[in-house]
Amino acid sequence: MENFLKKVSFEKYSSNKDSGVEWLGEIPEHWRTSKLRNIGVFSASGIDKYIKKYQSLVKIINFTDVYSNKNFVLDSSYDFMIVSTEEANRKKHLVNLGDLIFLPSSETYEDLGSAALINENLENTSFSYHVIRFRFQKDFNHSFKKYLTNNDYVLTQFSRQGKGTTRKIIGRGVFKNIQIIVPPKEEQTAIAEFLDRKTALIDKAIDIKEKQIELLKERRQILIHKAVTRGLDPNVKMKDSGVEWIGKIPEHWEVKRLKYVSEIVYGISPHEKTYNNIGVGVILVNGPAEYSDTEFGFTKAIKWTTNPSKFAKQGSLLFCLRGSTTGRLNICHTDLAIGRGCASIVTFGNQDYLTNAIIALKERILGTFKGSTFPSITSSDLDNYILPNPPLNDQNKISLYLKNISDKIEAAITQKLNEIIKLKEYKATLINSAVTGKIKIIIKNE
Repeated sequence: MENFLKKVSFEKYSSNKDSGVEWLGEIPEHWRTSKLRNIGVFSASGIDKYIKKYQSLVKIINFTDVYSNKNFVLDSSYDFMIVSTEEANRKKHLVNLGDLIFLPSSETYEDLGSAALINENLENTSFSYHVIRFRFQKDFNHSFKKYLTNNDYVLTQFSRQGKGTTRKIIGRGVFKNIQIIVPPKEEQTAIAEFLDRKTALIDKAIDIKEKQIELLKERRQILIHKAVTRGLDPNVKMKDSGVEWIGKIPEHWEVKRLKYVSEIVYGISPHEKTYNNIGVGVILVNGPAEYSDTEFGFTKAIKWTTNPSKFAKQGSLLFCLRGSTTGRLNICHTDLAIGRGCASIVTFGNQDYLTNAIIALKERILGTFKGSTFPSITSSDLDNYILPNPPLNDQNKISLYLKNISDKIEAAITQKLNEIIKLKEYKATLINSAVTGKIKIIIKNE
């Protein structure tokens, strides 16, 4: 890769023309603009998620396959869903090498209209009704296809056409009229070869930083577990706690069930007809939809109810009780109502210590859910989870120690996240500059 990059230089195109788009500006004189409908055909799928009466099994590319894809390609390395569907549907909606699979809806404008390239021959693979297939009818460099629409020029057009409140949706007719920039085939090849290599280097750097973040999180988890189970004095006399995940604890500590060291309130969801998003009534948190954007933080006010039933006070710890996010924690940013998806926990001792103790316990809880399709925790489960219970003075010291540790680790994580943001911005800028002709890619001959 390094040798390749040494063969690449950037220049400006000598002759440009007005693109006809104010915010795009000029493009190279010999490039052209077109609409997607002029270079290929869009197809929607008739394949439903599950059609059990037919016994023709097919791998299916679904919404999440495109949504979670950050490298613009789909190949056999992905674990596609397998469903039963009608034979005629399967044959009609197979994907071919070189097809693009578009995302016509998203919770954010950022991903709306994203596309993934079918990068190899995928046998017996169709696409679901959640996505749209685009099949090229004009000759394009294969690798360039994934950059053709995954750039700000095209994605901005998609975001401007998106409709909806909770989800942004692009009507199928919009796709046909999306405008694209088309370089000559030879330059498509040069651009794609350069971007493939350069973005691979950027993605590798991002991957390294993401792994560093995971190591920092693991380090924090280890320190939390050690502090809440063994305390801070390395010379203190220890005893067996009698609980496997806790192990030995300081001799003067106790272990107690959660219901004996805290007040637990289990949520009850009001009727949906009482919900609103305009601030009438009491803020309602049903679960992670109203949790912080980060893994652990403060709840958000995005839903209200005029008929609240169960309440949690500001600063309470919320524990998610159901679904794929079982065990996820958040802190109430204010007094609010809670639905059946979560429970509020307020300790009789130091709240920060209790939060850290439950963070340590959570890993143990999640380990019991492996393989479960719908994990959940009952009130009896939560009430009877056993935690280390040090004297209040020890709780206070441990809380202060862990706050200092967590602050330092969080600062390091934030720095890595900012570095990742900058790398992603650089990647996007590089792609945008290359595919709109703002820079000219020249491959030097040996």
